[in-house]
Amino acid sequence: MSEGVSRVFRGIRPVDWVLAGALTALGAFLMVENVLQPDADVVSAISEGSMVHEMSSRSWVMIPVFVLATVPVLWWRRGVITVAGIALVVMVAHDLLFGWVTRCGAGLPLAFVLAYLGAVSLDRARAWLSLGLGVLLTCAVLVVDATTGFEPVVLALPIVLIVFGIGRAVRHRTAMSAELRARTAELQELRDVRVALEVADDRVRLSQQLDGLLQERLGQLTTAADSGQDLEPAEARELFASIETDSRATLDGMRELVGLLRGGDVALAPAPTVAHLDALLARHAHADSRLTVAGDPRGLPATVELSAYRIVEHLVDVLADQPESRIDVGVRFDDDALELRVTGPVDRAADVKAAVARARERAKFLGGSLDVKVSRGHANAVAQLPVLG
Repeated sequence: MSEGVSRVFRGIRPVDWVLAGALTALGAFLMVENVLQPDADVVSAISEGSMVHEMSSRSWVMIPVFVLATVPVLWWRRGVITVAGIALVVMVAHDLLFGWVTRCGAGLPLAFVLAYLGAVSLDRARAWLSLGLGVLLTCAVLVVDATTGFEPVVLALPIVLIVFGIGRAVRHRTAMSAELRARTAELQELRDVRVALEVADDRVRLSQQLDGLLQERLGQLTTAADSGQDLEPAEARELFASIETDSRATLDGMRELVGLLRGGDVALAPAPTVAHLDALLARHAHADSRLTVAGDPRGLPATVELSAYRIVEHLVDVLADQPESRIDVGVRFDDDALELRVTGPVDRAADVKAAVARARERAKFLGGSLDVKVSRGHANAVAQLPVLG
């Protein structure tokens, strides 16, 4: 039993209850007035011109009959044409059963509401059918109305047409909004595809540069190792220590780039970009760290963004984080290059050589350059990274 009741009321929204309830309450109130209105008041109203005909019936049955026309509005979403047809049949039956009574106060709002709902919810052909039912319902409401008579139909029908036109305009606008949302979703999908293709292109280009640089680097290390055969033990140890440091720096940089090519950590968290440099400087809580940006800031290829961040990170990490320290990081966006400047006092305990090697490897991967000068404990670094595309 409960499942059957639930099925009957399924799909009815709160606004439908409010709409049907308001029309039903208005109709019931109007029918009660018809039943209770004294004959003397009717005669007086006719003499004053506010009524056109005497009441034909004062039966209490006219209340539930009229309600049969308004309650089905609850189910207009399932079939507004059916609801309008029921309202028309009930109104004709009301006319035949009770004759001259006042119906316009509730019947006309019912006709207007059904005309609007049909216009806003149906396609063109069925909407015109719904409009026809609304016109007939308006005529049925007014044909034997004791208050207005049939003459006001010439005023009521244009209102029905206006309400119908508003409903069609709302439907058209809703359809356009839905189409725009679909187009927007399609454009977003195309944008994601384009970004994926750009990232793939960056990875291919980076892998090619990585391969060339690796071959070059291995050749340099081999040459350096061969040159140590005739050196004294102390000099050889110093040479091989330098080779080890450079090799570790190269491997660290390659691990990060290979991870980027494989999409390992990048898929789990956004890769840092130039926009994250302020957060990077915030790690130096004691030093006076400042970031300046010049040129026309814009989004750059993912590899350039990541490499720029890593270069600044490597350089800043070897600067002193002291209250009296001043660290300046400058970023300049040129048309075809990104310039990075990092200046500040060097931390005496930091491995400046290794940090510079890692930063320089990053710059070389992109075909850029890094110039670092250290004088009297103060470092000044300038990196130039080409921006392609």
